[in-house]
Amino acid sequence: MDIGIPRESRQHEHRVALTPAGVKALIERGHRVYIETGAGAEAGHADADFESAGATVVYSRQEAFHRAELVLAVMAPLPVEYELLQPQQALVAFWALPAARVEDLRTLIARQVTAVGLEVAGDAEGHAPALIAMSEIAGPLAVVIGAGLLLNEFGGKGILLSGAPGVPPANLVIIGAGVLGRAAACAAVGIGAEVLLLDVSVPQLRAVRERLPRQVPTMLATAHGIERALSFADLVISAPALRGERAPVCVSRAMLRRMKPRSVVMDLAIDMGGSLETSRPTYFPDPTYEAEGILHFCVPNLPSIVARSATTALTNTVLPWVLELAEKGADRTLRENEALRRGTYLHHGKVLRQPLAELFGLPFQPLGAGE
Repeated sequence: MDIGIPRESRQHEHRVALTPAGVKALIERGHRVYIETGAGAEAGHADADFESAGATVVYSRQEAFHRAELVLAVMAPLPVEYELLQPQQALVAFWALPAARVEDLRTLIARQVTAVGLEVAGDAEGHAPALIAMSEIAGPLAVVIGAGLLLNEFGGKGILLSGAPGVPPANLVIIGAGVLGRAAACAAVGIGAEVLLLDVSVPQLRAVRERLPRQVPTMLATAHGIERALSFADLVISAPALRGERAPVCVSRAMLRRMKPRSVVMDLAIDMGGSLETSRPTYFPDPTYEAEGILHFCVPNLPSIVARSATTALTNTVLPWVLELAEKGADRTLRENEALRRGTYLHHGKVLRQPLAELFGLPFQPLGAGE
């Protein structure tokens, strides 16, 4: 199969879809890989590395798309690039289509492409391996960055997250006990922060308490519970998520007004629309803004700032799926692989995910395993 890997076009996206080692695994199976020049540079992988693995370096974005039956990307193409997509072409990436505009979604449907969303591909229990891998990176990153944002020089209130002898640590509130929230809690506990974890699921909270190195207080993420937690928080990491759906808005502007001035909130659900009423996407080198006296950090695709590590983790996760798609083709793979079928938003002009269809008022046309 012909496989294309374009250079990422979204702002501040430094990852690449596969490492040279991942490309080599495809080449060894007899597939052809066309990678756009410079695609791996910011993740520390030069064109020569991919050529040594057997890939063909191409020098236009159009060629990376047009020569491919299967396109691999970290983030899906921008709407202005949809004209590059070809009918019957499959594209595997983080799509986040529930946060898209309806006109963009209709354009994709008209293009007759297969859109496999890495944020939703996984098992029936809600475990999406690619999203888990990125969340395991984003959680500790959020703690490191959040600790910096609490410093005076970055607009914070001048609190050391871990505290010191005779000096109490900062109060960290984490909303969402999914993989990202758990990873953040583990990192924060490790450096001595006071952590409170909230979630809508008691079983999820119970599981977290069993996995962390020391017990962490937990609370149900009701409106009252969130408001109470925010009132004493110095740093908030908000990461609620419904796989493949828009993130729920769980922090209102009124709740922020009850927080202590110069506290910090980090909305790590911004990729899926944001979980704070006051959230809007931000980017480095100016990743923060102030609203209601609270410092906001809302950078999408946070793992991208450790591009080499994140690219390796992503390759480890998605390569088995890519090999299957390359060897069987999209139609057969989606019939046989339930995890990928569950993560497919669109296939040949059909909307395969019911939440997406309902959100945009479009027909839902499931693909059965026997079709």
